[in-house]
Amino acid sequence: MGLPLESVSLLAVGLSGVLGIFAGFYLRRMIIESRIDSVENLAKKILDEARRDAEAIKKETALQAKDQLFQMKVEFDKETRERRQELNNLEKRLLQKEEHLEKKMGILDGKETELGHRQKAIEVLEKEIKDKEAYYHDLIVEQKLQLERLAGISSEEARNILLKNLEREVRTDAARLVKRIETEARELADKKAKEIIGLAIKRYASEYVAEQTVSVVNLPNEEMKGRIIGREGRNIRALEAATGVDVIIDDTPEAVILSAFNPIRREVARRSLEHLILDGRIHPARIEEVVEKVNQEVETSIREAGEEAAFDAGVHGLHPELVKLLGKLRYRTSFAQNVLQHSIEVSYLCGIMASELGLNVKHAKRAGLLHDIGKAVDHEVEGPHALIGAELAKKYGEANRVIHAIHAHHEDIPPESVLAVLVQAADTLSGARPGARREMLETYVRRLEELEKIARSFNGVSKTYAIQAGREIRLIVDSDKISDEEAFLLCREATKKIESEMTYPGQIKVTVIRETRAVDYAR
Repeated sequence: MGLPLESVSLLAVGLSGVLGIFAGFYLRRMIIESRIDSVENLAKKILDEARRDAEAIKKETALQAKDQLFQMKVEFDKETRERRQELNNLEKRLLQKEEHLEKKMGILDGKETELGHRQKAIEVLEKEIKDKEAYYHDLIVEQKLQLERLAGISSEEARNILLKNLEREVRTDAARLVKRIETEARELADKKAKEIIGLAIKRYASEYVAEQTVSVVNLPNEEMKGRIIGREGRNIRALEAATGVDVIIDDTPEAVILSAFNPIRREVARRSLEHLILDGRIHPARIEEVVEKVNQEVETSIREAGEEAAFDAGVHGLHPELVKLLGKLRYRTSFAQNVLQHSIEVSYLCGIMASELGLNVKHAKRAGLLHDIGKAVDHEVEGPHALIGAELAKKYGEANRVIHAIHAHHEDIPPESVLAVLVQAADTLSGARPGARREMLETYVRRLEELEKIARSFNGVSKTYAIQAGREIRLIVDSDKISDEEAFLLCREATKKIESEMTYPGQIKVTVIRETRAVDYAR
């Protein structure tokens, strides 16, 4: 039975498709194989070219290596020749040095031999010298014994006499030298010092009124004395108890005397009594009321006095407590001299001298004004007033230079600045001026006796005289015991001893008098 037409056509189409597939596969395979062949040929060509390039590079590298080796060999040969030449030169120098050393060794051997001979000769000479030294020593001892027998004194005594004579000569020469040096120094400095001090004194001249330990209150009539005394003395006892002052009512007409060593208390008592006399009401209660009121007034006046003193001296910026202490100095005295007036004067003198010397005038005035500030509280605090004043100044913020000047103005410590020396000089000028200070009779006599006693303590002094109220001491010496040069030394030693052992106002002049008299009689 035959296939239908549609089936046959479908079969034909399927066969043609299969044939196409096989044909395409074969064609692709052929193409791939041809490409693989071309790639293999290309690879072979590249490998051949690489082998040829490698061979060329290898040959070129070998040639370069040979050139470098040859160059290195040439340089090595050259360096080797140079080193060999250096070694040859060094060897020659070493040989020359060795020859020189051998020659020197020969010379040294000869010198060593010569030194050996000289050493032996020196040993022989030393032995001879020692023998001669022993001989001369024995000879000196023998001669010394003969001299001692002839002179009648031992060698020790002769040595002591010689040393004493030598000491006397040295002291004499030293005294001459010291005198000459001091004379030259005085000639150079004395003129300028006198000018400065004279100018300071001329530019500041003040009056002095001696302070007393008593005050006098004038009364309007004699009946007032009875009212002051009161019934059975109750008013006068109340006044003395409130003020701490002795009230003396004697035969002095229309006057009452107030006695006290504390000037502030005495001032309070004086003012209180004057108030009571003007008021007319005098009884214990009123007395206490008036004294309390006057105490406040005096406190105010003390502060005002301190401010006025600081203003007059041109010193500003003081601590309020220092101003108050300055005001208290108005009621303190030193050898009957008012301490506040003395402080103001020292401030002026310090300022004038500092100006002449080119120093700081403000510091000088400040130190001069505060130099005795310790006297305001020295009756309440133990110690010298210079030390107390320095501590107060330090406490209230004063400068170190001012503190040192206060502390050193009485030589409690050595002065270390020109300012301290100026304060010392101004203090001496203010206190030593005639009429500035005075002493009690007992103190005055005791000071003169002590001054003459110190002067008589030196060997060779025959008489002493204290003159000019103890401001000069004259020593009359024995001319046989003290020479002119030794008199100069004696004057210095006496001055130092007086300064170290005595306390005195101002300064003391020491004069040593030596004279030689020849006396004969014509008959």
